[in-house]
Amino acid sequence: MFDIGFSELMVIGVVALLVIGPERLPKVARALGHLLGRAQRYVNDVKSDINREMQLDELKKLQAQVSESARSLEDTVRKEYDTVRTGFESPVQSAVAELEATARAAGNEVDKLAASVAEPQVQAPAVTPEIAPPAPAPAVADSIKSTNAA
Repeated sequence: MFDIGFSELMVIGVVALLVIGPERLPKVARALGHLLGRAQRYVNDVKSDINREMQLDELKKLQAQVSESARSLEDTVRKEYDTVRTGFESPVQSAVAELEATARAAGNEVDKLAASVAEPQVQAPAVTPEIAPPAPAPAVADSIKSTNAA
């Protein structure tokens, strides 16, 4: 961090021992260690926050790009669909109109023919059924046969 070598640290330690004294030097060193640890954690937290913000900004930019790409793709697909739809609708509609006109013309022709040609009335011939005499009963038939035989 400050590019301090081991010999420089030894000089600082000897001066601190002479100035602070041997009794208070361990307490001061411990407090100084805690303060340096807190400062280091604070610097690391700030660095991680900055990195997270940078990543968040990159993700937002990426999301905006993806959203824009999706919108442009949707617009392109919608335009192509409308183009194809209108391209197929006009020939189909004209074909349906032609078929309807042909059907109407054929229907009119059939109506004209039906009106001009009167269907003949078919009358059933008068059939008179022949009345046959009822068959004689078997006992009567036997008596008739015997009378005819004599």
